[in-house]
Amino acid sequence: MKFIYLIFFLTSVLFASNVELEVLGSGGPEIDTRASTSYLLWIGNKARLIVDMGSGSMLRFEQSNAKIEELEAVVLTHLHIDHSVDLPSFIKAGYFSKRSDSLDIIAPNGNRYFPSTTEFLDTLFGKNGAYRYMQDVLTPNSDSFEIIPINIKQKAKRVYKDFSLEFIRVHHGIVPALALRIQTQGKIIVISGDTNDENHNLEKLAKNADLFVAHHAIPEIKKGYATHLHMSPSIIAEIAKKANVKKVLLTHRMLRTINKEEETLKIIKEKYKGTIIFAEDRMRIEI
Repeated sequence: MKFIYLIFFLTSVLFASNVELEVLGSGGPEIDTRASTSYLLWIGNKARLIVDMGSGSMLRFEQSNAKIEELEAVVLTHLHIDHSVDLPSFIKAGYFSKRSDSLDIIAPNGNRYFPSTTEFLDTLFGKNGAYRYMQDVLTPNSDSFEIIPINIKQKAKRVYKDFSLEFIRVHHGIVPALALRIQTQGKIIVISGDTNDENHNLEKLAKNADLFVAHHAIPEIKKGYATHLHMSPSIIAEIAKKANVKKVLLTHRMLRTINKEEETLKIIKEKYKGTIIFAEDRMRIEI
């Protein structure tokens, strides 16, 4: 029996594919020389998953030499402009690609302030949508490929060929928002999305993650509207420590946090002793 386990272990090691996360966009909604939030999961040198499609992410995707044909899914953590605005550009580019397989577009269910994933795609590409000339992308008879809306209400799991996803709803003011846990090749990546972790549910999701991607949009402030939307450095540190994550990637960097890296590091290192990385566009991290 031990011999069988050894063979299984050696086979897994020998045939495991390399896993990398590329930061397509490390910024937020400001004009600050950075593309807005977007991440690209590479498995075995193939681009398999995009998380968020903020402004500029389409250009960064092109620069990375990724292929639309190789994507297995798209996740939009929420539907703020700086996380979703480049989606139509990707879909239009897909028309000129060789892709024919359908593509899941995963995002939160809606509320009175924001549309559901289905409503969002219909507003873009539906019969009365802004880009109605491409309405066939919502059907199996598309001239390019069908996009399929997947609405996440509270918690959900989805399994794809090369990875699995676990979703939870997180607090981001009035905005329906998601955090997600990606598992592939024995590696774990957790992306917080935009949240202040008011519900205290990121710690469990991030448990033993190899990489915790934390949105660092505010400095260490104690009050103000931004604290209802985003995590302070001390909150990020507390999650990383309790979840025992190996590395923390600080991204969604904004003008109010740029040039405060020394202060941020000092606060986080008081609680968390692991590796801390400040994200830059096109940064590629091996997991």
